[in-house]
Amino acid sequence: MKALVTGGAGFIGSHLVDRLVNQGIEVVVVDDLSMGNIKNIKNRNLVTIYVEDVCNEQFMQRLLKQEKFDYIYFLAAVASVADSIDRPSETHEINHNAVLQTLEFIRVSKLKIKQFLFTSSAAVYGNLPDLPKKETSCVDPISPYAIDKYATERYVLAYDALYNIPTVCVRFFNVYGPGQNPTSPYSGVLSILTDCLKNNKLFTLFGDGLQTRDFIYVEDVIQALWLITESDAHRQVFNVANGREITLNDIIQTYEKIAGHKLSICKETGRDGEVKRSLANIDKLTSLGYSAKWSLKKGLSEYWKGV
Repeated sequence: MKALVTGGAGFIGSHLVDRLVNQGIEVVVVDDLSMGNIKNIKNRNLVTIYVEDVCNEQFMQRLLKQEKFDYIYFLAAVASVADSIDRPSETHEINHNAVLQTLEFIRVSKLKIKQFLFTSSAAVYGNLPDLPKKETSCVDPISPYAIDKYATERYVLAYDALYNIPTVCVRFFNVYGPGQNPTSPYSGVLSILTDCLKNNKLFTLFGDGLQTRDFIYVEDVIQALWLITESDAHRQVFNVANGREITLNDIIQTYEKIAGHKLSICKETGRDGEVKRSLANIDKLTSLGYSAKWSLKKGLSEYWKGV
């Protein structure tokens, strides 16, 4: 078996690559290293790595035709709401067009694949009040990032329905764990909190801290992705989360106890395009045998030990 992981040198992608290698799958990574680092991949001596942009259509077409992948995991993205607001056209090229171009080449070239997995985001749900969010819940994407993710989902699923290309979409909620880069503008809040606690830096709290998130440790994400791969699921969307809601204020208090000291906080007004509350229904995922192994306290403790 052979798999392509775009964004495979990034935070989540590198963990996925390690899992695939351990499963005996031949892995090819495409990553422009704008956010990733080859050193994130533990088994990089067993992986073929191309430092290339997924928007390079000629390169991607040549690679797809040459390698004839069984599985394609499309993780490459500009994973920042703020960046998409500042650069909507540029981020659209990566977050939408690159995926569509890949699918279209698979269709036109009649390439046979077992599964094309697209990584979407809980951002598609927006601020609609109904919680927890089911895959069938109404969506209200309120940023270019979220709009691109949802539009791409619809294309991905349509290529399955119309052209019999087996596809699946996963909506990541808030993923954290080792390998996140706190200096990156795309980094999650927990990696920034970790850096501030470790180095006694000032943490900027946007809003009142009552915004909630459903945090999931990266190892649970990889568990979920592998279960979806094994299930041969297609033409479906899965929430990938822990199924628990927690405020940012509570997270800070929990992490302060783990670190053993207080965080220095600077308060700013809330940011445009930010979702206020987030909580997933994960019944579809649990039906595949998924069970979250990492509570927030356990995950944060493990994360803290490694910094």
